[in-house]
Amino acid sequence: MIATQSVKILVIDDHEIVRKGVKQILEENFLYVEVGEAETSQKAIAAVQQEPWDLAIVDISLPDRNGIGLLCELRSRAPRLPLMVLSLHSEEQYAVRAFRAGAKAYLTKHTAPQELAKAIKQVLAGRMYVTPSIGEHIATSLSVNPDRPGQRTLSERELAVLVLIARGRSVKQIAESLTLSTKTVNTYRARLQDKLQLKTTAELTRYALDHRLVE
Repeated sequence: MIATQSVKILVIDDHEIVRKGVKQILEENFLYVEVGEAETSQKAIAAVQQEPWDLAIVDISLPDRNGIGLLCELRSRAPRLPLMVLSLHSEEQYAVRAFRAGAKAYLTKHTAPQELAKAIKQVLAGRMYVTPSIGEHIATSLSVNPDRPGQRTLSERELAVLVLIARGRSVKQIAESLTLSTKTVNTYRARLQDKLQLKTTAELTRYALDHRLVE
């Protein structure tokens, strides 16, 4: 069934054939749809800053940044923008981290067009979309990690602060980027250290690199 509401969707992927394929699926399933395209995270951030979107579909592997880090930054810059991931990587590799970073759905590029359209409509309706094949995996992965007991409890804002710390931003720069006070940024930093059982900036940066939140 073709959706009749007007929607504006940003497709972020470095492969033109993927962007055009997703655009075709959108045009087949929405009567009124405007599709924007961005092949890099830098262009994606610029597009989000310049105009409002109803949804952003994000690839994990981009030439200028890891997609998980981009999810965190998009969430910090446009908190109300729904995000979903469309990736070549299997759900087991990235789905949990994508959901933690704010994604409302995670699908691979092997997904049938009908399921992709269904997921998009569900996310636009304000709901999450989790495929049956990864539901149990996500539930297991979100359970307490004995090595990092607080990892599953990181909030989206804490993840955003972690990403910016790992990118070498100062407390003042992070505060300006996320529209926070420096005191609040320091509070988030302390929470990160407590939840992840880490003590220094170097350890926080290493954690973000190891978990591919930044490159």
